[in-house]
Amino acid sequence: MAKIAVEQPFEDVKTALEQKGHEVQMFNTDENVSGFDIGVVRSINEGNNDEFDFPVVSMKGMSIEDVIGAVETRVNQM
Repeated sequence: MAKIAVEQPFEDVKTALEQKGHEVQMFNTDENVSGFDIGVVRSINEGNNDEFDFPVVSMKGMSIEDVIGAVETRVNQM
């Protein structure tokens, strides 16, 4: 499955993705994060939409189920 970076403190998203069989690591917003297939972040704004070298899913306004669905869709498109 995919190697996914999840922004802290979203342990519940990490756990849900791991249950789907993905390899998941947590990261802090001030870390330099690379080498992942996809990322899950709190929100995307103009200041951070180019700081990742992989596609990201924004959790803003989404339930955990919505986030997992969006990640699965992106993974299936890879």
